[in-house]
Amino acid sequence: MKKKNVLVGILSTTLAVAALTGCGGNSQSTAVTTAETAAAAEVTTAQEASTQAQTLASAAEDTEAGEETALPTKDLSGNDITVPESVTKIISMAPSITRLLIDLGLSDEIIAVDTNSEDYYGDELPANLPTYDMMQPDNESIVALAPDIVFTSGMSSSGGTDVYASVRAAGICTADIPSASSLEEIADSITFVGACTGAAEKAEEICTEYENGIAELKEIGDGIPDDEKKTVLYEISTPTSDSPTIYSAGKDTYITEAITDIGATSLTAEQDDAWPSISEEAAIAMNPDVILTTDNYTEDVVNTLLNLSGWENVTAIQNKDVYYVDANTLNQPNQHVVSAMIEMAKDIYPDAYADLEDPFAQ
Repeated sequence: MKKKNVLVGILSTTLAVAALTGCGGNSQSTAVTTAETAAAAEVTTAQEASTQAQTLASAAEDTEAGEETALPTKDLSGNDITVPESVTKIISMAPSITRLLIDLGLSDEIIAVDTNSEDYYGDELPANLPTYDMMQPDNESIVALAPDIVFTSGMSSSGGTDVYASVRAAGICTADIPSASSLEEIADSITFVGACTGAAEKAEEICTEYENGIAELKEIGDGIPDDEKKTVLYEISTPTSDSPTIYSAGKDTYITEAITDIGATSLTAEQDDAWPSISEEAAIAMNPDVILTTDNYTEDVVNTLLNLSGWENVTAIQNKDVYYVDANTLNQPNQHVVSAMIEMAKDIYPDAYADLEDPFAQ
């Protein structure tokens, strides 16, 4: 695997926060930009969630009516789409979707990807694929490739502009998958991609493993007594003297839901903003039992957090309960979120989750 950047998809996310920048650069400006982008994407999350439910319900009705094929007629943002009967040329413009397509066994049908997908998964994709900036794609070049379908992420339209308008106008099926705000919406996206690509059976298999994994985690999490539940501070960014702001996950994010399901208490769960900013002083006052971070930009991030000045009396620091969680598995809203949940669960409650295996381990 190539070197991973920070945060993909949550934003993808979707929370979900997806990495929209390249390697290197200023860590704090990157975190701020990522959080602001994700926050902008969340403006329409509630509407998109309703649309997703309606789209999938409609597809289910079509199947029950006895149609030979149940190709979606709307994408998960509610746009009308016409999916070709045969899909053999796919463009993926989000790493979370690219990962899912690879796991569906469709890597050889991918003819182009976004730059982050190439960074993360290039070793598992055909060589020399054209790559595009997900925020400013080259529509003319995409149209020239004549894809059967282009999968896009809600992140690309977070600025309020349809950056794929010319692709749609050219008659190419452009299917948008909004940033997931819940674990259920991630399952919906797996089903949707499978239905669009002729891989419905494999998608159902993946979705079943995903849902069973969550159910098993939640069953154990629900069994943890209230007086033993640990408080967790999830950090997207690491505070510095120049930029002490910390970004985290608040209400209506699948990350907060994931932390809750494994039996812990997210200290930012009641924040109205999906991606709230917290002052360093406020974070210290929260006194978390555990700190989880997906910061890929800070060198040796765990030791950096353990040695932050002024944090010496925080319980997580005193007990060295500070853990890095793989950013790509947690921040890309696909089936591998289960892998991140298992990783977090074993960090927080090693005894309770000792025997749990990752169904998506690679």
